[in-house]
Formats: sequence, C-alpha cells, structure tokens
Amino acid sequence: MTTIGDFFGGERGRLFGLAYRLLGSAADAEDIVQETFLRWHAADQQAIETPGTWLTKVVTNLCLNHLASARVRHERTGAWLPEPVLTGHGALGPLETAEQRESVSLALLVLLERLTAVERAVFVLREAFGYPYEDIAALVSTSAGNCRQVHSRARRRIGDGRPRFAAPDDQARRLAERFIAAARSGDLVALEDLLTADVTAWVDAGPSVRRRVRGRDEVGRLAGTALARFAPRTLVTEANAAPALLFVRADALLGVTVLDIDQTRVRTLHTVTDPRKLTATRRHLLAAAR
Repeated sequence: MTTIGDFFGGERGRLFGLAYRLLGSAADAEDIVQETFLRWHAADQQAIETPGTWLTKVVTNLCLNHLASARVRHERTGAWLPEPVLTGHGALGPLETAEQRESVSLALLVLLERLTAVERAVFVLREAFGYPYEDIAALVSTSAGNCRQVHSRARRRIGDGRPRFAAPDDQARRLAERFIAAARSGDLVALEDLLTADVTAWVDAGPSVRRRVRGRDEVGRLAGTALARFAPRTLVTEANAAPALLFVRADALLGVTVLDIDQTRVRTLHTVTDPRKLTATRRHLLAAAR
C-alpha cells in the first residue's frame, strides 16, 4: 500500500527541480518542497483527483509568492550566479531531453533573471516540463491564450543567449579532464586551445567579490591560476547537467566551476566560491558518498 510519504518521495526530485528552476536557489527550493509536503500531509487525500498536478500547483504558487516578496526582489538584485546543484544522482528530477538539461544550466538560469515571476513560471513549465498551455493556465491562474503570449514574450526577452548545441556527455567529460590537465601543467597554449574565442568566465565569491572576464588570454590565465592555487584536489563531476569541477582541499569544498561546452570547446565558465551557495553541493556530496 502506497503511503502519503511514499508518493511524495517519488515526486520530490521533480518538485525540487521545478522549484530550483523557478528560484535559482537550492536552499529556497528545499524550503518550498518542505512546505509543500506539510500542505500535502494536511490535505484531504481522497479529495485530490490528480495528486501530481496538485503538488505542482502548490510548488508553483509558493514560488511565485516567494519571488513577489519585496525581500526576495531586493536579494535577487545582487544574486548574480545561482547555486550549483549536482545532477548525477537525479537531484533535479528527470534530465532525459535536451530541453530538460538546458533548463537547469547555469547559463539559462542567469538569463531567467531577466523575466518576471509569471514569465519565468510559464517558461519553465512549458520548456522544461512540456506542459500544454491549458494546463499551465490552471497552474498560474490565467488563460491559455495569455500563457501563450507570456511564453512568447519570455523567449524574446531571453534572446539569443540561450545555451545551444552542447557536446555529448562523454565528449564533454573528456574535454573537462583535458582542461584540468592543461591548467595544472601550466600549458596556457593547450588551455587556450580548449576555449572559444569569445569565452567568458564568471566568478561569484560573494556580493563584494564578483568578476566577469572575457577572451581566451584572460580566461586562460584566470583558470590556470585558480586551479594551481585553490585546487590541490579537483574532482570532475556533473552539476546543472554539465561537466563540473569541484575544488577540494582537506575534504573541504572550496568552490564549483560549471563548464558550458559546445561541440569542441569551453565557451563559458561559471565559478561559485561563495560559501553560502555551496551548502546544497556539500550536502549532495555527502549523500552520494553514503
């Protein structure tokens, strides 16, 4: 017999993935999922005809309320990079299609900051989860026609910056390993050859320590210096459905770099070293080690 907890446990990854896409914060997404569980537990189970839809609506509404608050609007102004999330063990739900994987990339999550709360909800529900406009309308309490217009507007506001044509997983991982080897060896020529001409590196170490560097020369030097100085032990894993480097020293996680890779080269590096944004990654690392 399936219990309340059993059913919700099976939905948790999908719900967390939805909340994370809408908020860009793993910590806030976990709070939303916990609040959703409390409401699910207190609800009249027999009166809910489609439990999955009911849970999706609760998560969506909680996220919209969260995004609309004055406190969050103020905090998001300085959020810069989202929290990275390890995705090798299904933490963000199914990532089986290119659209699902793209929807959790740090590159796209940064672009989603351009959208209003409703635009973000409609975009995520349509692009990442494939909901028909009629179902999205019920989830965000508007009409299907309005949802179609909101989705079209959201796509225009994101523009041409969306990540495209990612390399296959095995190819991307091999490139990430070559990237580490070149940086560690100090071979800047080999390192720069792995970068696109317009490569960009984002570094988020906290509100007062944020940098964005462009170009092969600058990014190559930055990457080489960072790996030599901060990463006595660098692990290659997957975060946000992309190759990621975990910088570890004495079993302490110092930072995460997520690589946005096209067919043959790295085009963007998103590095997070702000300790407040590494909590979820630390927790997922511990869970994976058990």
